[in-house]
Amino acid sequence: MIVKGGTTVREAMSDQSEDVEEPEAAESDADAGAEPDVEETESGSADAEAEKAEAEESEAEAEETEPDEEETGLQDGDFVRLDYTARTVEGGQLVDTTDPEVAEEEGVADQGTFEPRVIVLGSGHLFDAVEDDIVGKEAGDSGSVTISAGEAFGEYDESQVETVSASKIDDDDRYPGARIQIDGRQGTLETIIGGRARVDFNHPLAGEEIEYEYEIVGVVEDQIERARGLLNMFLDLDLEMRIEDDEVEETRVEEPDPDDEDAEPETVTETVEKRTLYVEATPQLSMNQQWLFQKQQIAQEVIDKTGIDRIVVEEVLDGTGGMMGGMGGMMGGMGGGAPGGDVDVEEALEEADIDPEEIVDDIEE
Repeated sequence: MIVKGGTTVREAMSDQSEDVEEPEAAESDADAGAEPDVEETESGSADAEAEKAEAEESEAEAEETEPDEEETGLQDGDFVRLDYTARTVEGGQLVDTTDPEVAEEEGVADQGTFEPRVIVLGSGHLFDAVEDDIVGKEAGDSGSVTISAGEAFGEYDESQVETVSASKIDDDDRYPGARIQIDGRQGTLETIIGGRARVDFNHPLAGEEIEYEYEIVGVVEDQIERARGLLNMFLDLDLEMRIEDDEVEETRVEEPDPDDEDAEPETVTETVEKRTLYVEATPQLSMNQQWLFQKQQIAQEVIDKTGIDRIVVEEVLDGTGGMMGGMGGMMGGMGGGAPGGDVDVEEALEEADIDPEEIVDDIEE
């Protein structure tokens, strides 16, 4: 809105005897009246601009204070149980699946456990395009997403096909298609002629678009099921576990009063409550490559995502090992007796070709 300034009209009143002087006075008065008119107009324009700016500022503040629309459906941080199958767009080669029937049809049923997996949205457990498609949906919904080669396993790079010395390849791996390790890099052997080998260091699925079909089986709320799902996703193992609230003693160093020059740091022991996930160790867990090399990272991920304070891996020894039990018995017999009679120590040393006098000399020395 623009406000125009008003014009002041002054009426000159004079005596007729001053006819000669009157025009100058009138002209002077007119000039005097003109100046305030300009100033008043400029002042009005400034006020208008100020009002306009204030109105715009108020409108912007109103927009900022407007409550955001409530987000509906699944969001980042939610735990979901997902059933999915991923194949290459060209050729339909199986990339991954949770469906046991698909695994059976593809002849890979013996290569792991096939069941819906627990993932955390927004944590990089899935391709970004798949997570984006899931966000906002509900349990029971399904979808299909095509993943570009660049986002999936990378574009195919001809420069990654290299010629290396055949001496770096084990004899058992010298056939086309073998997956081999060369100087810490994994590749596929294409050809081997004489002392040279041609190796493709691209990912086997580089350059392939991936079709990803999924169904949201449900939302996971239970804490132990969340932990179980994460460990299963990382390790592909179904482990026995439980959660307990333990009282644990912790020590911390309490800094002294800075105003007290003679004061020293003090070690304080406190009893605190810890929510503990107990996981039973199994031979499969002990030999799992992911666990051997990344146990700290895996444990931290589970702790951060589930709110558990710590993880304790328990090794259960129940005496059914056989080998260890037998060894224990043998060691007991050698130590001073075996079932069925006494052992003649001198005879045993003689059979072992050990000179008792040498043992005595060694002891005295």
